[in-house]
Amino acid sequence: MGPGVPEHELAALALGLARSVPLPAPARQLLVDVTAISKTDLRTGIQRVVRALVWEFIQAPPPGYRIEPVAMSSEGGVWHYRHARAWTASMLGIPGGWAADDAVDYGAGDVLLIADFTSGYVVEAQRCGLFNAMRQAGVRVTFTVYDLLPIQMPQMFPPGTAEMHASWFASAALAADSAVCISQAVAQEVAAHAAASGPQRSTPLRVDWFHLGADFEGSIPTGGVPDGAPQVLAALRARPSFLLVGTVEPRKGHAQTLAAFECLWARGRDVNLVIVGKRGWMMDALCDRMRGHPEAGRRLFWIEGASDEYLQQLYAASLCLIAASEGEGFGLPLIEAAQHGLPIIARDIAVFREVAGACASYFSGLGAEPLADCVQAWLAQWEAGTAPRSDRMQWQTWRESAQQVLRSLPLVPAEVGDTSGSASSAAATRRATC
Repeated sequence: MGPGVPEHELAALALGLARSVPLPAPARQLLVDVTAISKTDLRTGIQRVVRALVWEFIQAPPPGYRIEPVAMSSEGGVWHYRHARAWTASMLGIPGGWAADDAVDYGAGDVLLIADFTSGYVVEAQRCGLFNAMRQAGVRVTFTVYDLLPIQMPQMFPPGTAEMHASWFASAALAADSAVCISQAVAQEVAAHAAASGPQRSTPLRVDWFHLGADFEGSIPTGGVPDGAPQVLAALRARPSFLLVGTVEPRKGHAQTLAAFECLWARGRDVNLVIVGKRGWMMDALCDRMRGHPEAGRRLFWIEGASDEYLQQLYAASLCLIAASEGEGFGLPLIEAAQHGLPIIARDIAVFREVAGACASYFSGLGAEPLADCVQAWLAQWEAGTAPRSDRMQWQTWRESAQQVLRSLPLVPAEVGDTSGSASSAAATRRATC
């Protein structure tokens, strides 16, 4: 067939040949969807999880499987998966070009883990039949749920986000055999939401959960420290410094925390507030206020775009972490703080109780006074040596986290000496045309 043949005709021809010509059974594959991060790595918390899981899967793959990071693609309305080898090489720090990002062959016994949050891609690919085709070919599909917050608290997100998230969940719940969530709290919320508002399925959506890892090196950390870092770190060590980590967005509690510290400053408490997180959405007024605040650079520090290396130094220079978020999927800063022996003041929400238990102090309420009172009471406990200790908090490594994920997946147990997949059908480059 000469040049200029439409891609969907080539795809149909490839599929027909694959179904008609006997081929050796391929090795089973754990296909890990890295669609969003492979196109744009925003260094978000979700993408940190994706990098860490892929790294651990590659280091210790499940018996009988090889790990293949993949990304969704659509050319001319044809949805399919392509290998993400260029991205994988970059993440591993090895030279690229050793293999092309060609279309993925898959077959019975393979498993697809949608590890990344790829909302728009999942919706369109599901509508065009990609996942249905994969499941018909014998691929088992699991998607990761980081949270349902846009559905649960739509007022905290830009207009349309709640509808987009609901559409993503409905599409993913139809596309997949199961979901794996980043905490037990999220798993309970997903199960309840699927039962009450989820799409109609022939079988219930299986829901499992795991906890994120927290070993620094296991997350493929970013490096680099800005020129002014020594001065900032010295200022943090000069007086009690309270650290808040997270994108500056409405649900994270930045406005309440700043108001609480303005109250503490008015009461004569000489303390620092350190905010680490990039500028998010719907917070322009607060961001402008922080930039022009009378205490900016003196007792108020806002650090945008801190690398993982710099963040570790900020944890080490601070006295206490404040986790003021009104909703979270997990709360990794709590564990990062505990690794530095940094005490924690957290909002009293279910997932923070799940992660920190009795190893944190808790507050409730949305105004400045409740948090200011809690900080003041905590300072008295700290001075008396009676504040809850975070260094007793239980946490796991990314290797352990990855193993939790693998146990939740519908992997086929490997027989002795068997490293191949099912021979019941030949693998093919299967695509969905919309």
